[in-house]
Amino acid sequence: MAVTLSPILEADLPRVAGFLHRELNSRLSPEAWAAAMRVPWTVDAPNAGMKLESDGEVVGAYLAFYSQREVDGVPERFCNLGAWCVLPEFRFSGLRLLKALLDQPGYHFTDLSPSGSVVPLNQRLGFEFLPTGTALLPNLPWPTVPGRFRVSGDPAVIEARLTGEALRRYRDHAGAAAARHLVVSERGGQACHVVFRRDRRKNLPLFATILYVSQPELFARAWPAVSRHLLLRHGLPVTLADIHVVGAAPRASVVLAAHRRKMYRSSSLKPDQIDYLYSELVCVPW
Repeated sequence: MAVTLSPILEADLPRVAGFLHRELNSRLSPEAWAAAMRVPWTVDAPNAGMKLESDGEVVGAYLAFYSQREVDGVPERFCNLGAWCVLPEFRFSGLRLLKALLDQPGYHFTDLSPSGSVVPLNQRLGFEFLPTGTALLPNLPWPTVPGRFRVSGDPAVIEARLTGEALRRYRDHAGAAAARHLVVSERGGQACHVVFRRDRRKNLPLFATILYVSQPELFARAWPAVSRHLLLRHGLPVTLADIHVVGAAPRASVVLAAHRRKMYRSSSLKPDQIDYLYSELVCVPW
């Protein structure tokens, strides 16, 4: 059967979204898949990934999420590899999708949710592991010192407390379907922007996964207040905190023996210059 490879463009989103709904994750409606592929930040993206077609039908897709960011004052272009799905009878062509994405010049590539079979393939293609480790914490109604920390998810409060680059990052992600935002303020001091997502483990949507922390030291001091907020305001009894994100395992946490690997490929950037923003993790609410 003839199989054609082509970029996913705006006009293709409904068909690709329907394919991913049917073949990859039916919990997300076709409309939700299509919305996830339209990133809320401003970027000159060449495509939304690559697709395979046979007889006019989508038989495979590999999503990509693009961004341009400043790293140490230098503009850098990123391509985050997202969902990858190919019908079994067309698996022989599946690698063409990845090769087409990686052949695009001028990008740093990240893969923040590779499946077990993709990890060794990425390694052969020059990807390296980010130094990840996952701490599991119960969210408890800790007693807190009145007035010392304030935790809010109110967009108006977040807009008022964040400034500069932190505010720009928040505005870039305010419309991302999987991103949830908090601002953690210390009395008379700094404000910390926290991005988390609601995740499933064992099919239970009870986990807050921390994706970004702008001030790790403040986050660590304020953890009891953040934990209380996640439990009482969001109904999430457990937090998964990636040490690459939060800087160190919080007190009273358990570092998991097995964790989900995250990978990147870059000729110039170091692991501490890679984060999880502007990616599938903030856009796709699995």
